[in-house]
Amino acid sequence: MPDWGRQRAALAERLGRSGQFDEAVVDALAAVPRHRFVPESRREASYKDHPLPIGEGQTISAPHMVVRMLDLLDLQHGDTVLEIGTGCGYHAAVAAELVGPEHVYSVEYRASLAERARETLSSLGYGDVSIRVGDGKRGWPEHAPYERTYLTCAAPSLPQPVVEQTQPGGLVLAPVGRDRQRLVSARRHPDGSLSTDTHGAVRFVRLQ
Repeated sequence: MPDWGRQRAALAERLGRSGQFDEAVVDALAAVPRHRFVPESRREASYKDHPLPIGEGQTISAPHMVVRMLDLLDLQHGDTVLEIGTGCGYHAAVAAELVGPEHVYSVEYRASLAERARETLSSLGYGDVSIRVGDGKRGWPEHAPYERTYLTCAAPSLPQPVVEQTQPGGLVLAPVGRDRQRLVSARRHPDGSLSTDTHGAVRFVRLQ
């Protein structure tokens, strides 16, 4: 049987050595067993730093991208977080290491993926992460406002309901674009306006 713990530690060490990411974010990634979120047929590649298919035409993000996004979000313990695109639940688990599972809310379009993610998260101690099946473009207004909101899938533009569910002073992060995507962060101001920054080219599956 592979030594998953050793492989996970080696991956986290490589990411930490780059000096690009906050140590707490790398530690959060090191705490989450990525192989448990990967289909068995792909499990041997769990700790390679690239995306992997998880079924339904979706992927689990590359570890460096998970760390990059969570680093940009600057999550603090107790922050309430909205994630659009649960997928297998891996990104939510790493976020939960930083803010606490009970503060993570995630919306997944596909019921089969949402159910599988719930089961995996619960089996690993992240059962307090809240997941619902629905249209991610509408966010999850019942638990708004959120300190941080992010998309794990590419949208043509930042979904307005998600922006509006982000509290003033909060941050939205998403891959934006169709054929050419950019990672965009947007700070929401009290008057509802946004200050945006771009963080380079990315490639994500599209928001449904």
